[in-house]
Amino acid sequence: MKLLTTGEMRALEAGAAAAGVSTTALMENAGLAIAQEVWMTLGTLEDRRILVLAGPGNNGGDGLVAARHLVEWGAQVGIYLLRPREADDPLMAPLLEQQVPVVAATDDPGYETLDQFFTVGELVIDALLGTGGSRPVEGDLAAVLERLGAMRERPGRPRLISVDLPTGVNPDTGRADPLAVAADLTVALGEAKVGLYVGAGSALAGRVQVVEIGIPISVPRPAGIDLLDRSWAKKQTPKRPVDANKGTFGKVLAVCGSRQYPGAPSLAAAAAYRTGAGIVTLALPESVQSMVASRLAEATYLLLPEQNGSLAPDVAPLVRNALKGYDVLLAGCGLGAGAFEAVRAIVLGPHVEGLRGAVIDADGLNALPAAGQWWERLLPGTVLTPHPGEMSRLTGMSIAAIQADRLEVARRFAAQWSATVVLKGANTVIAAPDGRTWLSPFANPALATGGTGDVLAGAIAGLLAQGIETPVAAALGVFLHGMAGEAVRAELGPAGLLASDLLLELPRAIKALVEPAPVALPAGGLFDRGGGGAGLAGLAGLGGATGLGGLAGLGLPGAGGPA
Repeated sequence: MKLLTTGEMRALEAGAAAAGVSTTALMENAGLAIAQEVWMTLGTLEDRRILVLAGPGNNGGDGLVAARHLVEWGAQVGIYLLRPREADDPLMAPLLEQQVPVVAATDDPGYETLDQFFTVGELVIDALLGTGGSRPVEGDLAAVLERLGAMRERPGRPRLISVDLPTGVNPDTGRADPLAVAADLTVALGEAKVGLYVGAGSALAGRVQVVEIGIPISVPRPAGIDLLDRSWAKKQTPKRPVDANKGTFGKVLAVCGSRQYPGAPSLAAAAAYRTGAGIVTLALPESVQSMVASRLAEATYLLLPEQNGSLAPDVAPLVRNALKGYDVLLAGCGLGAGAFEAVRAIVLGPHVEGLRGAVIDADGLNALPAAGQWWERLLPGTVLTPHPGEMSRLTGMSIAAIQADRLEVARRFAAQWSATVVLKGANTVIAAPDGRTWLSPFANPALATGGTGDVLAGAIAGLLAQGIETPVAAALGVFLHGMAGEAVRAELGPAGLLASDLLLELPRAIKALVEPAPVALPAGGLFDRGGGGAGLAGLAGLGGATGLGGLAGLGLPGAGGPA
């Protein structure tokens, strides 16, 4: 699935306009789609009480169109405007003709009517800002969100559907205002926005449903960002021909491990095997081999000279000589600071011809900044797998600045370094040097434990050894790692996962992609979701856009009829 920035979505809408589809037509389609999602959420609409919070822009307009359809289908709808709209506004006129209660925040001192709306509503539509969520949250908007948040904390709270984005969420970075309120469902118009899947936005969006709004297929789609999914991953998973041998699936040389970190090499090597590599050799200090071999019988070993339990500084020629028979170099897992000089000499060249690429992780990354313009000496086809702390050391940026705009940071430095960057964390970002970018759908706190990064690095190396293009191997490795993590969390819960728990789940994840189990359809058919009424006549309402009369149709206390 494609994720677009605000600028990319505006370009897409401009393309639709050039193709003859007006903003009004897009809004009509969007409003109808929102109303249909409300219908499917509630199951029936006859006499259901719905509140639409409408902002002054197009997002509010989408909400007003949805309100018109919901009224026609039998719902009792109230509208709360952030700013007044004229009675002859083409979006308002049909609602006023149907006597829909409409109140504006500017005519609601103390927000008492809003509180009354919240008291009786079964579902709230947040159509306040949408992609305008980068605006400051202040004044009436802040007051409305504060009350919406308090309402959502109460027992028996109404459901909340957000239009395009929850109000207060930045559409490009996912940063969220403290007053932003988590939705049950976000209806993404045309395409999903980046902010729904990164930062705080991923936790506030709830379930995301992308709906068509009538942008012609002939309009060129922006490159955007790809949200990783099963369909994409299945297409990228390497084939396993029946006449294959272990050489068919590539060889990984993993320069990993030290006396201080003896577990990392076994995790990385096992992950490379579990994602399909044919041969994995661990190049490690001689004294560490006995600690690792008892955990991993399948690996072969290149025993290297050591110094104080870490690789000796002069091992690079031995490693380069061994690499002549391998496809992929994996370097860094568990090396320790004592191996910095050695790993710099290995990963920064001179390089061995014939390698498909390299994966640099952990202390392989931490060793790089001391080498000056280190990115100019990387092996072509290199994957860098930093967590935010390692990315901070590589870039000189603060962790806070990196986390504030993870996508842009990963993309910028992937281009600068001519390397694929895997910026780990919730919703891991994979950025290729040519601008292609993928985002992981997984945000799993169970993976926040030591060793899971070694498993990821090994998984990417194992896929790269099988001949997959470097950025694709990195993205597929992230997806399989995420699937494995979800499987373990489903069994064990959000705490207590060990990195080694992921290893058996990796081949199971691959199997789930290439040999999917049949899906049982729900009884009554896939589209049996219920329906609504055919119309609503005589709902008490307002004669104007900002009055307080006509609330009787919503059952509000003290509400009178039209003046």
